[in-house]
Amino acid sequence: MTLPIVAIVGRPNVGKSMLVNRLAGEQDAIVYDEPGVTRDRTYRSAFWQDRDFSVVDTGGLVFDDDTEFLPLIREQVMLALSEACAAIFVVDGQAGLTGGDQTIAEWLREQSVPVILAVNKCESEQQGLMQASEFWELGLGEPFPMSAIHGSGTGELLDELITHIPTVDTLPETDEIKVAIVGRPNVGKSSLLNALVGETRAIVSPISGTTRDAIDTLVERNGKTFRLIDTAGIRKKKNVEFGPEFFGINRAFKAIRRADVVLFVIDVLDGVTEQDQKLAGRIAEEGRACVVVVNKWDAVEKDSYTIYDHQKILKDRLYFVDWAEMIFTSAINGQRVPKVFDLVETAAEQHQRRVSTAVINEVIEDAIKWHSPPTSRQGRQGKIYYGTQVRSQPPTIVLFVNDSQRFNENYRRYMESQFRQQLDFSGTPIRILWRSKKVREAENAGPNRATRV
Repeated sequence: MTLPIVAIVGRPNVGKSMLVNRLAGEQDAIVYDEPGVTRDRTYRSAFWQDRDFSVVDTGGLVFDDDTEFLPLIREQVMLALSEACAAIFVVDGQAGLTGGDQTIAEWLREQSVPVILAVNKCESEQQGLMQASEFWELGLGEPFPMSAIHGSGTGELLDELITHIPTVDTLPETDEIKVAIVGRPNVGKSSLLNALVGETRAIVSPISGTTRDAIDTLVERNGKTFRLIDTAGIRKKKNVEFGPEFFGINRAFKAIRRADVVLFVIDVLDGVTEQDQKLAGRIAEEGRACVVVVNKWDAVEKDSYTIYDHQKILKDRLYFVDWAEMIFTSAINGQRVPKVFDLVETAAEQHQRRVSTAVINEVIEDAIKWHSPPTSRQGRQGKIYYGTQVRSQPPTIVLFVNDSQRFNENYRRYMESQFRQQLDFSGTPIRILWRSKKVREAENAGPNRATRV
């Protein structure tokens, strides 16, 4: 369901992200003692009493400076306010009233959205009332002293807030496909997100490291709901210093773990780097479905063979995810971007797929007819008795055999390729577990019999 939106605005470093964490009841927004950590607008679910709503964190507003990301941050704040039913203007009670606060207050009075004034960093109740009193001067109504760190005063703030939040009828939650957009810095992840959403949802800049938070966006297409999660660019560990980038990369890894499908974005001009290979390994290790998005295809000179040549080279280099579907796109001009949703949907279906034991054993039988299991020098041959799928996400198949050590790596890869050829599983890793009869007999014997043997 679509929740009412509350925008959190204010100068840099006044505690907006800390307040978002407090209202949402989780520590998802990056909090760091440095101005400009939050840049894009990030959404978190919250509730108070009988009202559910969504809080949107925004970057620090500065009106008299057009350097670096500040104009783009202002644009994101304006977009947040345009969809909000109310705004919380956060000021710093310890710093007192500043010229920046007055400028923002003047701008907010021109907007058609109710504003609640939150005076943060008021750790003491008595001192908080004194600290808040000077903010009456802003002309935005009663200033509410509160502490985002300790939670004091947030109840009174929320009581005032919900008077501006409409009630929402409870609707059944729709199944959504969670899609994490990951890759190295500056490969076009935020541009791809904006192209998929159809609006400027994330700040795009040639400066690497622009995105820091993991940004969630819901998109509906053909009756399906997709949760798109833009993430920070992941650099080599040795190049990352402790701070906002460190936290952003941790958020990116968490996004991979909670995703159903990973959009792995590659810069076609750079090709597959060592860091790309490590990321591909991480995606496979986490068992996530994957679509490889080869971006900036508009910048490549082409003939009728170019795409096939690139596809072969990239597949060879990305051997960890050679089962992933690959699409060549341009996030700038939208080339093939709509087709990404179709590939994501297919990968998600295969990732969740379950196959009956009867069908799995038919595949095993056919595979053995074409290529018998290996035989040892002593003439002992491997035998596969039967197989069954034990879980999905990713699909995991257990093969019960006489001795797993008799099956070399080549034969194991052969069996995986047979499952893929016969059962598809496109876009998702599959895991095959080889379980020896000897192990099963020892387990069934119990501890006493196992000891006697």
